[in-house]
Amino acid sequence: MLHDYRDAQSHLSVPLPSSSVQQLERWKPPTGLNYKVNIDATIFPRQKASGFGVVIRNERGETMAAVSARGPLVQNSKEAEALACRKAVEVAMDLGFRDVTLEGDNISVMSSISSTSINRARLGFVYDDIRCMGRGFRTFHVNHVRRTANTVAHSLADAGLIEGEMVWLEQDPPPARDALYSDSCHISL
Repeated sequence: MLHDYRDAQSHLSVPLPSSSVQQLERWKPPTGLNYKVNIDATIFPRQKASGFGVVIRNERGETMAAVSARGPLVQNSKEAEALACRKAVEVAMDLGFRDVTLEGDNISVMSSISSTSINRARLGFVYDDIRCMGRGFRTFHVNHVRRTANTVAHSLADAGLIEGEMVWLEQDPPPARDALYSDSCHISL
């Protein structure tokens, strides 16, 4: 029976094309004295809420700060991500970080924050607020990353269904320990 099971498993496995393997992006630590601020958001329609996840890490991949928070009901993922970005910038600023790179996996939101043109869309004031707060840092960069490079923030956003807000300073947040471990396995120092 074991032989039949293994034989069946080999027939069920689907090989990944080499191009898919190459597209797998992992989290990369920042360089120098910069800090990476990864964000993600999720929507909980049944609970009429959203969840935000923020993690700030240094060049060794160590968690400097992390936040898992419940947010308001939003219309779509774009709105949730924009509000999560604003929350992340506010947290980084309040904690005194001076050189940050904001990373998220929603290309539309990250592009809107990076843009220097006036955004008259419904969320334009949120993007303007983030850019204005970003000027308070010594260096402020915005990057889009794939979901596979944003798993820690995603884990924290999923845990955001809790009431209020959970903050961890210089310790790994329990909801994201597996994702942090996975990231650390791919960091070459």
